[in-house]
Amino acid sequence: MKKNIKYIIFTFIILTTGACQDFEELQIDPNRATEVGPELLLTNLQVDIFNNVTLDAALASRFLVYTQGASLSQYYGWQRAGFDDYNQLRQVIKMEEEAMRVDNANYLAIAKFLRSYVILELTKTFGDVPYLQAGSAFEGEYMPEYTPQEQIYQQVLQELDEANAELSVENGEIRGDLIFDGDVTKWKKLVNSFKLRVLISLSLKEGTSLDIESQFRNIIQNPDTYPLMSSNEDNAALAFFDRESNRYPYFNDNSIQTDYYLDESFVSLLKERNDPRLFSVGDPDFASRQANLDPSNFDAYTGLGGSATLTENVSRLNEGEGSPINSRFYNDPVNEPSVLLSYAELAFTIAEAAQRGWVSVSPEEYYMQGIQASMEFYNIEASAIDAYLQQPEVAFEAAKGLEMILTQKYLSFFMNSGWEAYYNQRRTGIPEFSTDGGGILNGGKIPKRWMYPESELDLNESHVLQAIERQFGTDDINGEMWLLK
Repeated sequence: MKKNIKYIIFTFIILTTGACQDFEELQIDPNRATEVGPELLLTNLQVDIFNNVTLDAALASRFLVYTQGASLSQYYGWQRAGFDDYNQLRQVIKMEEEAMRVDNANYLAIAKFLRSYVILELTKTFGDVPYLQAGSAFEGEYMPEYTPQEQIYQQVLQELDEANAELSVENGEIRGDLIFDGDVTKWKKLVNSFKLRVLISLSLKEGTSLDIESQFRNIIQNPDTYPLMSSNEDNAALAFFDRESNRYPYFNDNSIQTDYYLDESFVSLLKERNDPRLFSVGDPDFASRQANLDPSNFDAYTGLGGSATLTENVSRLNEGEGSPINSRFYNDPVNEPSVLLSYAELAFTIAEAAQRGWVSVSPEEYYMQGIQASMEFYNIEASAIDAYLQQPEVAFEAAKGLEMILTQKYLSFFMNSGWEAYYNQRRTGIPEFSTDGGGILNGGKIPKRWMYPESELDLNESHVLQAIERQFGTDDINGEMWLLK
């Protein structure tokens, strides 16, 4: 999950020198900043955290198929992941220190959101991870204990409430903000919308002491206290620019141009619904291009098998099948922004909660709003959206409500929101990801998690083994973390 874009951050340091300097002054490196404003740290964190465009997630989530080798993400053969995201937490801690130095509480509130986002990405990847002692390395403790996942979620929900309460125009100007240009209200909307994502991710914990239903309902019923996203204008998204090191991550990428094709299950979901988003995410297959079929003809699009063997997929390519990913993903330096959380996702989240009976709002209304927002993200005309919503395959049916909501939510995640499509499917089983076809690794199972880094076993063995035994027993990679029980 490495980030593929780096923004150049300039730090200006004003040095004053006198005629005489003592020994300690001579030891200061004039090229290293001793103080960095929170705005510079915020910019750097946003570039790192909000850029979550990843082909690995698209493969694991059955959006794409790779044809130049046996991808471990596509064939579910992954093993370990890394703890690199803890570097982001270190920067968040530094931003908090600088925010306290300049007495700006809004940066402290944003830090709580960023810390919550990062630690949740880590715990969704592994299960229990160091959190309550995550910053202990700064104090000389290099073997932190692993915090149980339930405690992590409890802490995050509390910190998101605090962040919403602390964000205020009176608490200081927010500079260095690439996402919302210092708009406090939009930050509050993101914090509360993200909290709803967190709560819906806990859907398997209905009826427990966490009282997730009541927390969800409280936000929906008190919009003045908990403002939420209301359109795509509120999307938490990092825009790209046609400047060196600021372009879309896969611009001019030869591999995505020649090796990545749409998954046939994804194509089927779109074609069954005459979904015009297909024309935005894919290009016609080779046979259709040779036959000069109209690019707006659904028959011009086919997919390859995500679970099929590499040999089979290459054979189908040679027969003219397989729609490649749309050329804009490698030809357009700006393309589309990297979405961390969208209004479309929020609408589907509220629709799901309503369908589960958590809130007294119309699931159909938010279902339709989610579809419309996703379509508008792709600049699809209003008349086409209206026609789409009126189709029998799309018109909301309460008896199939949950499946319809979650399927449309899945469709809205193509090449955005990081691994959220995979995590939602892992939680709900919708849509079904096929493991038939001969290519699947891991004993034909979709892994439930990633194993802890090898470095942790080398440096913090006792705490790692304790965490594994507490959660998974002997079935490490397929064991279910607390979140999924």
